[in-house]
Amino acid sequence: MSTISTTGPASEAATAPAAEPAGGRRSVGHALAWIVMILIMIITILPFYWVLRTALSSNAGLTSGPTSILPVDANLRGFERVFGMQSTEEAIADGGSGASMNFWIYLRNSFVVATLVTAGQVFFSSMAAYSFARLRWRGRDVVFGVFLAALMVPSIFTLLPNFVLIRQLHLIDSLLGMALPTMFMTPFAVFFLRQFFMNIPYELEEAALLDGASKIRVFFQLVLPMAKAPITTLAILTYITAWNDYFWPLLVSYSDSSRVLTVAVAVFKSQAPSSGTDWAGLMAATLVAALPMLLLFMASAKRIVNSIGFTGIK
Repeated sequence: MSTISTTGPASEAATAPAAEPAGGRRSVGHALAWIVMILIMIITILPFYWVLRTALSSNAGLTSGPTSILPVDANLRGFERVFGMQSTEEAIADGGSGASMNFWIYLRNSFVVATLVTAGQVFFSSMAAYSFARLRWRGRDVVFGVFLAALMVPSIFTLLPNFVLIRQLHLIDSLLGMALPTMFMTPFAVFFLRQFFMNIPYELEEAALLDGASKIRVFFQLVLPMAKAPITTLAILTYITAWNDYFWPLLVSYSDSSRVLTVAVAVFKSQAPSSGTDWAGLMAATLVAALPMLLLFMASAKRIVNSIGFTGIK
């Protein structure tokens, strides 16, 4: 009588030790990733919170007593000094200099300069980028390479020539003189849009040309509508850069009629009383100047990331 062997694939599978699950290692990796991300968020957000905490504190509370993570003697008097809602006596009694910011004038100036720079740069850069991407002319690639090499030139090298030019045009201490040097085009803007234009199928433009459309009509009625996303992204980045610019406006603006918010904050700090800096008012002014661009960037961050990834810029 033959016996049936019990040693086979089934029995070997039954007696084999269970494989170690990969979920444990994956969960540990996820936990470490979350910890690192939270630490980066805390490091990033902490300066903004400290600005808000100082703006909501009183100068007397900031200079006396132990340091606290919460506002000391919480109040809005720093913002009142920024908006000119305090009298000179009240400002001095609260540790201020007695001076106030002409906030609405500075806000208007920042808005006008940033709008002029953004509108001009997007319009002219888009035409230059289309010329480099689609039009065929002798020396195009050489000219583009030389133009792109301007990205390696520090902007501080162009300040003195621009200042001399603006002075000769009699545009010193004017909003137009402040916007003019960056109002036409920049190498980054041209390169950014050229990358997108090169990805547009040329067959679409050929079909429009065969239908009788001119190059100008193809550009304005076909290419620009298709480039709405990268153009919007470029406009947002340009607007933020123009709004936050400090050194050039400091060189060419000397009065309230042309002074922008970033320069006004520095002037506000220079008016500190002999007893010390008006830290509450200074941080309130800093927060007010930065808040519009922070909100704009938060609202458009996803669009910016998607557009930069689509254009192939690494």
